[in-house]
Amino acid sequence: MKLMPALGAVATVALLPGLAFAEEAGPTAGVNPSTDTVFILNSLLFLVGGFLVFFMAAGFAMLEAGLVRAKNVTMQLTKNMALFSLAAIFYWLIGYNLMYPLGTWSVEGVLSGVFGPGVLEAVGITADQADDYSYASTGSDFFFQLMFCAATASIVSGTVAERIKLWPFLIFTIVLTAVIYPLQASWKWGGGFLDQAGFLDFAGSTVVHSVGGWAALTGAIILGPRLGKYKDGRTHPIPGSNLALATLGTFILWMGWFGFNGGSQLAMGSIGDVADVSRIFSNTNAAAAGGAVAALILTQLLFKKPDLTMILNGALAGLVAITAEPLTPGLGLATLIGAIGGVIVVFTVPFLDRLKIDDVVGAIPVHLVCGIWGTIAVVLSNPEASVMTQLYGIAVVGAFVIVTSSALWYVLKITLGIRVSEEEEINGLDMAELGMEAYPEFSRS
Repeated sequence: MKLMPALGAVATVALLPGLAFAEEAGPTAGVNPSTDTVFILNSLLFLVGGFLVFFMAAGFAMLEAGLVRAKNVTMQLTKNMALFSLAAIFYWLIGYNLMYPLGTWSVEGVLSGVFGPGVLEAVGITADQADDYSYASTGSDFFFQLMFCAATASIVSGTVAERIKLWPFLIFTIVLTAVIYPLQASWKWGGGFLDQAGFLDFAGSTVVHSVGGWAALTGAIILGPRLGKYKDGRTHPIPGSNLALATLGTFILWMGWFGFNGGSQLAMGSIGDVADVSRIFSNTNAAAAGGAVAALILTQLLFKKPDLTMILNGALAGLVAITAEPLTPGLGLATLIGAIGGVIVVFTVPFLDRLKIDDVVGAIPVHLVCGIWGTIAVVLSNPEASVMTQLYGIAVVGAFVIVTSSALWYVLKITLGIRVSEEEEINGLDMAELGMEAYPEFSRS
């Protein structure tokens, strides 16, 4: 029975072109059917892409739950639920209008439209009431952009896992999603100076992924490594609790990325747009496959056995790498870009260990380093890209996020404290911070 509404929706979309022609032949005044159809299809792309990216929140949660120890799983799940919810509220209150400023920069201009058309159109809006009606609904745009903002915070969560206090992390999340992320995103996607300089970042290898990566890196350095990770000059691996969950999380993220990159076409109202979305889907998938296979082969060669965690991160690295330009490459180049991302991950993880930077889930190699690689790789297929301009954009965003996130981490450290005690870390954050365990029937490890 639940299939019938879905079939009805599909039939309605399929009939839209025919309905448009019928409208043209009819006597109805004040209606532009072709514009109506474009608006509907563009909004539909935002909404479908948005809920695919929303499902990435589940992917991050499962990936992190699988890669932390059993005694910290509930904490990771709590953080992921809370960070998404806080991002939804504070991106609405502050971030969206920082990212797309209305009028001149002022408190009034930044916060205007919070309860009005700046976020949601009126109920039952008509064609002559909409702003820029040929584009898409503001509500669908807000929903879509919110998912990118929340994904940025999710990147940080996994890196600083197993030793950070809950509430300082959530305060960091609020500032990241309300101010840091939207402000730098406005420089590119809000028509700011990076966009005017010709910096290209289609879906956010830098604007989203490297921002989360820089914030994670500064947090990991200031927070310090987990107890026992680096001892007597050696790195001691700390296995995760559930690689099945980590694998599930990776596949969920892989699927969500079709909305992440495909939705960033921002239009589905023409044959060319739909063809481009299809091309983006195919290139996104190819890059993920390239990253996974590269990590599979390289870990076999280097370690004599394939490493599943590296393969998972290899796939994610390929996805991050193709995100800056998923449209213009061919399938072969997209696979190569992703494969190089997989190679980068395999070499960056031990490099960070040599620096004693403890990244629990490998988010820094995947999102930061491969975000940088993907942004540079735009020049391989897009003739409008310039290496120097791409490097300029990377440097500007990196410097801004390093300064702001470092300052915020330090303020939290000296005021609230950001790290749990040694005893609490040994016993696990599930019991120390939350008083409940994810696997109460098993002994903690």
